[in-house]
Amino acid sequence: MSITSTLLNNENTRNFIFRDKSILLKDGKLPDAPTLGLCLQLDAASDWLSEPEMSMSALELEGGAPNPKGCEDIPLREFFHRCHESGDEELGALAARAKGLLNFKASKRFCSVCGGNLHDDDKFTARTCGKCGRQFFPQIEPAIIVLVSRGDEYLLAKHAQRNTDVWTTLAGFVELGETIEDAVHREIFEETGIRVKNLRYVASQAWPFPDQLMLAFRAEYESGEIRVQESEIKAARWFRKDDLPAIPPAGSVAHNLITGVFG
Repeated sequence: MSITSTLLNNENTRNFIFRDKSILLKDGKLPDAPTLGLCLQLDAASDWLSEPEMSMSALELEGGAPNPKGCEDIPLREFFHRCHESGDEELGALAARAKGLLNFKASKRFCSVCGGNLHDDDKFTARTCGKCGRQFFPQIEPAIIVLVSRGDEYLLAKHAQRNTDVWTTLAGFVELGETIEDAVHREIFEETGIRVKNLRYVASQAWPFPDQLMLAFRAEYESGEIRVQESEIKAARWFRKDDLPAIPPAGSVAHNLITGVFG
């Protein structure tokens, strides 16, 4: 049976169509199987995958390909927000998995050991080298994101790499040999010169941009004056909770921390 036929014959499959950091919806819902199948028939997809055990199929639409009839793009962050608001966290998690696996396939095409072509493994969620047999599994990059408070104030920053007026929480990747708690203390001090205490883990969120697992914390100010790491941070300031600047959009981990969505 062809790829398209397999998709069309599974009525329970949840179908995802992505384009870069957006997801396509049809009348506000996931596209139906015929829409997904048409994209494949027209070679409009740069890659695709199907996981029957997860009742999920997904494809990445070519950058220049037109949207299927009746479909519109929305930011994937907004889709995550809608899933949270509707109580369908499972759908948001499945979308993150689908996008993450497409990112994994796109980045793992050749073996780093012998240079051979990689293909989807028959048994595992992995890519296997057809030449030397080496298996490559999806890698998740843990990153911490922290809302620091000082009384009625929050410590927010502007990232140096982003040309935007948005102020956000501090974040960074966990380094080799570190605990998650070590990473929180290091990142906050490196980027702002602030020491923190009373760390409290709040929540985690899959973040397929391209393969992060965001670990959200709250922390309290302990000592220090703001001294920004200019290579990473453009500016950092304390803001009153009732007088916040522009913050990241709904659906983002930072927004959820600042607005109390995570509790």
